Amino acid sequence: MRHHRVLTAALLLLAATPASAGGDCGDPFTPIARIQGEGERSPLVGQPVTVEGVMTLDARGDGGLQGFYLQQSEAEADDNPRTSEALFVYTRRPGGQPGTRLRLTGEVREYRGLTELANVQTLILCGPAPLPEPLPLELSARADLEPLENMRVAVPTTATVVDSHNLARYGELELAPSDPVIPTEYRPPAPGVPDLPARNGHGLILDDARGVRDPRPIPWPSGQPGLRLGDTLSDLQGVLDYRFNRWRLQPTRPPRHIPANPRPPAPPRPDTATLRVMAFNLANLFNGDGQGGGFPTPRGATSEAQYQRQLDRLVALLTAPDPDILTLSELENDGYDEHSAAADLARALGPRWHFVATPGADGRDAIRTLIYYRRDRVRPVGPPTRFSSGPGRPPQIQAFQRSAGGPVVRVVAVHLKSKSCQGAAGEERDRGDGQGCHAGQRTRAATALVDGLRAPLEPVAGTLIAGDFNSYSQETPLQVLAEHGYVNLLPHFHPCTPAQCRHYTYRYRGHRGALDHILASSALVPSVLAAQAWLVNTDEPRGPGLPEPDSGPWGVSDHNPVIVDLRL
Repeated sequence: MRHHRVLTAALLLLAATPASAGGDCGDPFTPIARIQGEGERSPLVGQPVTVEGVMTLDARGDGGLQGFYLQQSEAEADDNPRTSEALFVYTRRPGGQPGTRLRLTGEVREYRGLTELANVQTLILCGPAPLPEPLPLELSARADLEPLENMRVAVPTTATVVDSHNLARYGELELAPSDPVIPTEYRPPAPGVPDLPARNGHGLILDDARGVRDPRPIPWPSGQPGLRLGDTLSDLQGVLDYRFNRWRLQPTRPPRHIPANPRPPAPPRPDTATLRVMAFNLANLFNGDGQGGGFPTPRGATSEAQYQRQLDRLVALLTAPDPDILTLSELENDGYDEHSAAADLARALGPRWHFVATPGADGRDAIRTLIYYRRDRVRPVGPPTRFSSGPGRPPQIQAFQRSAGGPVVRVVAVHLKSKSCQGAAGEERDRGDGQGCHAGQRTRAATALVDGLRAPLEPVAGTLIAGDFNSYSQETPLQVLAEHGYVNLLPHFHPCTPAQCRHYTYRYRGHRGALDHILASSALVPSVLAAQAWLVNTDEPRGPGLPEPDSGPWGVSDHNPVIVDLRL
């Protein structure tokens, strides 16, 4: 709660009319609270005013925000908790530093929701002054932040880092009171679900008080390597700012990084497991012309060197959990000859690995699904197929048996239509139920998959459907499969709640959930030992300018793999 001292009698008299003359330090001036008012817009927009206050943060330097923040001294603040006591002063005029009292004359403006003083005519240094004490800032959607606009604040609790999308581009991190979960991960789609993320209470941006693109060095975590989403920050203190429709903390000192989400090793394989299956999105593995040229590629690497780094790191990820079968998505759809991306990946995985080829049936999309297997451990049973019915990329199907014999398991590799609204029309537009665009196409693809898997097949122990469904666990395509006896193994073993979610494969705007799944037919469920997501990618800050290991799996994709162990 804000506590302001009562204005002196002289200042109360001044509040009746704005002061516009420059004057000397100590002469009458307009209180900043009067300029801010109780609403989102200043009641004095367009009027000339003279103010006095203490500079709290200087952002006039090269690449800065072209101004500084000015706050009323504590002795001059009013007792109205609905008014802010600070302004952003948009000027490159020199003079003063944090802890200096200034007297300025300028014009009140609103710039994209930020109340500021612009067109500054005079700037007078009045001498040193103590900085106002920072007020507590609550990280909650219920908090009304407008009365704290431009003021010194401090977050009394730790804050969780939930998004780094703009870290490399603009020097920003998104903070929340906790690590939120996407609503349709734990509840069915329904009207109004898209509003839930906004009510989860996250959304404060930790900024860098600069206005440049691609800042170098990247400001956070300020010399403390190893930052991952899910980590926490403490000692957050600075000025509360509002820009580009977001509330921001412009820090006056570096926060303290508390590692709370360390990199987990690859999940060990159970001693009793006879089959380990892993589903993974490769994040557009394109190999150019397969002979060192053809770069940049339409979706993937921009150079041969970048492709080789991507390939090396993908191999590190794919082999670390020691799987027997891989169902992969976002692999270049360029055939199966020796120069294809499929063959290139098989060579990189090693001589024990082979892929399932379905030439002529892979569809026309730039990317496809593909099944790889350890031929020293398992062998394909019968010919592979792809469904030609149903919208989107054709799923690939292959039955497998352990090399030593035993039950046969049918494996299906899928990749459903993304949630992107590009090209969405009619019923494929966002319906406002939390599923995003193209939910209808994903649902029809799931229905076609169920129908196709009814076809007669040699006796099998059961079926695994694995891949990138672009659907969170409670969304309609997964419900369709559940209605036909397919059990989604990740939430079956590790259900997510609004407050708890340890196994997820994707982050979207600071929210966690699973877009990637492995489902088992009901007959196969008793043979499942474990299902888990390896948190190897989604929590790693990614982007141009961020450190990228030359080897190792961390951050090579924007999806985490799902791993299932069977005892047959």
